[in-house]
Amino acid sequence: MKAVLMTAAGSPNVLQIQEVTNPAVPVGDTELLVRLVAAGINPIDTKLRQRGTFYPEQMPAILGCDGAGVVEAVGAGVQRFRPGDAVYFCYGGLGAYQGNYAEYTIVDERFVAHKPASVSFATAAAAPLVLITAWEALYERGRLEPKEKVLIHAGAGGVGHVAIQLAKLKGANVATTVSSEDKANFVKQLGADKVIFYKQTDFVQAALDWTGGDGVDLAFDTVGGETFHKTFPAVRVYGDIVTILEPDANTVWKAARIRNLRIGLELMLTPMLQGMVEGLQHHAEILQHCATWIDEGKLKIHVSHKFPLAEAAKAHQLLESGSITGKIVLLISNE
Repeated sequence: MKAVLMTAAGSPNVLQIQEVTNPAVPVGDTELLVRLVAAGINPIDTKLRQRGTFYPEQMPAILGCDGAGVVEAVGAGVQRFRPGDAVYFCYGGLGAYQGNYAEYTIVDERFVAHKPASVSFATAAAAPLVLITAWEALYERGRLEPKEKVLIHAGAGGVGHVAIQLAKLKGANVATTVSSEDKANFVKQLGADKVIFYKQTDFVQAALDWTGGDGVDLAFDTVGGETFHKTFPAVRVYGDIVTILEPDANTVWKAARIRNLRIGLELMLTPMLQGMVEGLQHHAEILQHCATWIDEGKLKIHVSHKFPLAEAAKAHQLLESGSITGKIVLLISNE
């Protein structure tokens, strides 16, 4: 089969399309052989490519956590899927298990969900990691409740545009930061109640004005760096802030301590890194729930760019250029 191999850590040029051995027909009772139609590209992919995977002794590696495709064969104990089923999932791509920049992969049925019927494989492949991240950050780490006010940074981004919609589905009021009029129009279409142009406006003051001086109940940081600690004063006393980035050594914690904020750290990769079957099953449950919302027209995934598998390096270059609206996808085979 054709696959994009990461031959070493470095620039996008280390991604090379090559012929590799096909995965074997499933031998495990609960395994699926999936013919991949599309793979999503996420910032974790570019970071692993730049710095090296979590398992540097297992090189070369095939990146790509997000995949969507068609079940080709099933293990003897598979219960929920059969050949011909369309599926989507977030699994592999961290260096220990094959990722989805390839024509085929093997994945346990417990970690897979039925693809939303109303969208393309490309759209489905763009969805898993950002859906799971936003769901866990808002609903589980941040404990978002109806009628609460939430500030979502970078609302036009991959995670941000999904987070806006999940917050609205929970019945919350949403403020979000953007950098342009085009992105403002985009997030308004997703349901954002308050749009903050962070380059021209002090987002903390804007959030305080929006909440009558109290601060938001929950802030969701998808940017990291200074944005994380600069957001502390925008959150109400005893409120929550969740970040998907590791706080850096220069984080100034004083405002968070004075306001008695609850700090949430969200890394949806934890179940994969720790081999937590229950966590991976929970991810599949999230995806199945979101598939229903997608098919009901309540949740949309925006794909801004599509590249053929052979141009994975170009896709990485584009993602690293910054300021992408929505998601980037690799097209692997015909739907």
